[in-house]
Amino acid sequence: MSLSVYEYPSCSTCKKAKKWLDANGVSYKTVHIVEETPSKDELSSLYQKSGLELKKFFNTSGKKYRELGVKDKVKTATEEELLELLVSDGMLIKRPIVTDDKKVTVGFKDETFEQNWK
Repeated sequence: MSLSVYEYPSCSTCKKAKKWLDANGVSYKTVHIVEETPSKDELSSLYQKSGLELKKFFNTSGKKYRELGVKDKVKTATEEELLELLVSDGMLIKRPIVTDDKKVTVGFKDETFEQNWK
């Protein structure tokens, strides 16, 4: 199984996820989420496959999230507006996003990776 890992190289959560994948012998390619921010269509597809709420795709602990007051926007924005906002800046997207084109996980938790990527 080959995965795509959307990451920000200096993100500690991304490093933990890659360390887990390496330790479990899972091959993957990385995609720099800021330099190669997913298109609106790509992000929409990832969102649909994830089964998660779209707000789970926001990096709520990020500086950009706070600067732009996204917390308040998320409450009233349409799905379309939220997708536009996410693709406007890769730093707004929670990471890592890991996918095999069928399943998608967002963030890193041992249990989630254990269930999906082992």
